[in-house]
Parts: sequence; structure tokens; C-alpha cells
Amino acid sequence: MAAVTALTFLRLPAADPATADGGIALLGVPFGVPYPGRDPAGGSADAPGAIRERSQRLAGFIGHHDFDTGRPLLGITGRVADCGDVAGDPADGPGNAGRAEAAVRALLDRGALPVILGGDDSIPIPVLTAFADHGPLVVLQVDAHLDFRHEVEGVTHGYSSPMRRASEMAHVSRVVQVGLRGVGSARPADVADARAAGGLLVTARELRERGVGWLVKQLPEGASVFIAFDLDGLDPSLCPAVNAPVPGGLSWDEAGDLLDGVASRCRVVGAAFTELVPARDPSGDSALVAARLVTRLLSVLP
Repeated sequence: MAAVTALTFLRLPAADPATADGGIALLGVPFGVPYPGRDPAGGSADAPGAIRERSQRLAGFIGHHDFDTGRPLLGITGRVADCGDVAGDPADGPGNAGRAEAAVRALLDRGALPVILGGDDSIPIPVLTAFADHGPLVVLQVDAHLDFRHEVEGVTHGYSSPMRRASEMAHVSRVVQVGLRGVGSARPADVADARAAGGLLVTARELRERGVGWLVKQLPEGASVFIAFDLDGLDPSLCPAVNAPVPGGLSWDEAGDLLDGVASRCRVVGAAFTELVPARDPSGDSALVAARLVTRLLSVLP
């Protein structure tokens, strides 16, 4: 189902998702559902390993004061484990999705809270499918793009479609999307469909004008929330190594305040971080940003 990796995130203990008991489980999902003739995973298949590698820089600071949060860095290590990577095949989209869903379902069945290291943005589809018996969920997506295409080149579960597929799931009560900007695969009809499905669409500019606090209050208090964090939701000056960088995204403080606010108001039940492209990250700085985001989330999880 999943293979333990040589390096674990922050040098945390390794665990098998089939036997992990409770706590928080990190899980790499390198491969999703590709489009015909395109680079599988859009260059993101190496992202779980790159995030783990850059997290080693932070591992020696566990327990030190984190000025971003006002708390010790990751003071919950006793209940966080790294469950390795789900096996994948760049040419086998359905198989990749099935294996990812099975691995996440196994974690949920054992009471664990899954935090996914992607991989491209098709990966939230099988991950959210695994939550079928754990709803209702609000899905909070941070992304520059709408991801509401029904299909692209005949593929309905690729990285342009995760929020449409999420909106169709009976256990998903609402989709909230923040960071939208620029031009992507969405056409006017897709925007209309997203709104008709009850989604809340918040541009990056609107977030700056209204504030993170306003956005957090749009989420029902006490709701179970899954966070789908596409790294291109961040401004590319902060995280340039993504497939489709778009100027004007979330700042570091906005992203951190959003994670803190959601965890304070709601019950975070899982998360996925996607779309890092290590080949575009020779300095490793974008992978370090991704690793810091993961630690920022871990620091506020119950």
C-alpha cells in the first residue's frame, strides 16, 4: 500500500498506514491521474521526497521557539508519524487513485488524521473520496485556479477537476476556494457551475481587502474541514517552483493566519499540500516553504 521512505519528515517516526494507530499521519502521494501525453504529475512526483529532504533542516529545531506561532516548533512529535509514499505508476491514473484512496481510508479507519504530501492537484480527489464515511466535510481550497473543469482531454479526474469532483461528493457540504486570480483552465461556464454548486469563490485580492479573519468566519463554527493547499495559491515571490505560477497570491502571514484561524474555529480532519515542482527549485527554497507550511499546520492540530 505504502512504502516507508529512507528519510522521514522532520526525522519523525516511520509507520505503516495499515497499522498506524490514531494521531497524525503524514503520507506521500507522488502520482495522481495524468493527462495523455503530458508529464505525469506535472513534475510534482518528486515533491514528497523534496519536502522531506528540506524538512531535515528544521528537524534540529523541534522544541525551539517558533516566532510565527509563539509556540515551540512541533511540540506534538509523540503523535505524528510518517507513513511513507503510496506506490505509483506514472501511466496508471486509475491505479494511482485507487491506491491513494485505500491508503487514506486505512488511516481514517484507524483514527488517524491524514496530512498528504503531493504530487499534483488531482490527488485531493481520491483522498476526499476516502472520507465518504467521515462527513459532512467543508473543503477549503487554497489555489490560484478554480479546478472546476468537468474533463480535460477526456480525463475527468485530472488536476483541473478536483473541486468539481469534490462538490459532487455527498459527504462534502461545501467548497470554499481562496486565492483565485489570473487566468487558468476555468471558462465562464465553469465559474458559473462552481457558484451554482454553492461554492464560495474568494479572489486573492478580496482576501487582502476583507482579511483572513473575515474568510475564517465564512466557515461554520465547529465544522469538519479538509484543507487542500495548492502551493501556487501562494505568491510566486514566496514559492516560485510550481507548475503554473500566478502573481498576486497569498503572503506567508496570510497563509499562516488562515491555517491558525481554521484550526481555531473548526475541526481540521485532513489536509493535502500539492503542486511543488522540485526540478524548478534548485535552491530548495520552495520545498522549505512547503515544509514550513506543513509544520505550521501540525503545530495547530489537536
